[in-house]
Amino acid sequence: MIEVMTDGEDALSATTPRAGAERVAQVRLSTGYGEFLAVGYLDRDRGDEQIALVYGDVEGDGALTRLHSECLTGDSFGSNHCECGDQLSAALRAIVAAGRGVLVYLRGHEGRGIGLLAKLQAMQLQAEGMDTVEANLALGLPADARDYRVAAEILHDLGVCSVRLMSNNPLKRAALVEHGIEVGEQVPLLIPPREENISYLRTKRERFGHHLPHLDRTAGGA
Repeated sequence: MIEVMTDGEDALSATTPRAGAERVAQVRLSTGYGEFLAVGYLDRDRGDEQIALVYGDVEGDGALTRLHSECLTGDSFGSNHCECGDQLSAALRAIVAAGRGVLVYLRGHEGRGIGLLAKLQAMQLQAEGMDTVEANLALGLPADARDYRVAAEILHDLGVCSVRLMSNNPLKRAALVEHGIEVGEQVPLLIPPREENISYLRTKRERFGHHLPHLDRTAGGA
């Protein structure tokens, strides 16, 4: 539960952390999208530092929610190889427009959980003709090593019972349900493809089952 105190300071009600998610800090964060409450967590199981950006009252049911996997190249450097940076911006704008919601930014998810250096190696293999799944497997790594346990723990801690999940990935929905967060609606987060990432997006659709119907409207869409 999040309470806004009358003196302008933020206080979080005392709750017992679930499993590995320990709430450590909270502060008002003014951004180009709006003012969020940034809530910091330590994943005691993995040692990762996590953050949730909370907008409005998210307790109970129906909060617009994005589980965003860390992507340094896309989120920070604006890489056109993926749509991650655009999805991050679109999700924050959508949450503010909805008046309430939460974005859980998942550290340790770089390259679908294989890490930054391995991700760069996989990108090199993709430049040589492999798709993203083939590249990860060629490196002896899983196609997708992400775990959404801590995201569900953070949502539980924030008092979120059910969500409107902004995602094209059916695995995210299944993971939240598995960890006790109901998904009332899955909201598409579709970014217009670029020449640089159209093959990557097709692989996400064909190999991971992402719901990307807008690719059919793209010239040459598979």
